[in-house]
Amino acid sequence: VAYTVGAAIAGTEIKVVGADGRPAASGEAGEVLIRDDKLLIEYLDNPEATRATLDADGWLRSGDVGILDSEGYLKLTDRLKDMYIVGGFNVYPAEIEKQMTGLPGIHQSAIIGVPDARLGEVGHAFIVRSAGSNVTAEEIIGWSRANLANYKVPRGVTFVDALPMNSTGKVIKFALRELLR
Repeated sequence: VAYTVGAAIAGTEIKVVGADGRPAASGEAGEVLIRDDKLLIEYLDNPEATRATLDADGWLRSGDVGILDSEGYLKLTDRLKDMYIVGGFNVYPAEIEKQMTGLPGIHQSAIIGVPDARLGEVGHAFIVRSAGSNVTAEEIIGWSRANLANYKVPRGVTFVDALPMNSTGKVIKFALRELLR
């Protein structure tokens, strides 16, 4: 319970669905959908936005990735728009970032998906080294190969002095994509 955002309040329904739109199994990650009679009905004069946000049954697509446990508690794990697909496998950057940021020599990390001719997309890590650290890209990729599933291993590493952040402290991932152009 301490690591969740809680359970749905009375009158609100929450479900987690896979990419196919079917409910995810308990403990499995997927997009968080919410339904409540107090949510929006439609976007004014914008049917495309309405269709993109609400399904035919009134479920709002939150854009968040979460895990719903067997007791109905929801844990948010990432943003759907940050997810990328490596050879058919969904990769959620927050999972990798959490592990990397705990490594010696790494102060902060951010992972994005970048185009790859063979796999569709692959991960690219942006690393802010800890003060005095000389950690190398080879060490980071080596650690990743030893500790992550192959499809989660970043194929590239870029060292930066700071990650671009918005006013709420979230990494601005589109700005990282621009750094690679």
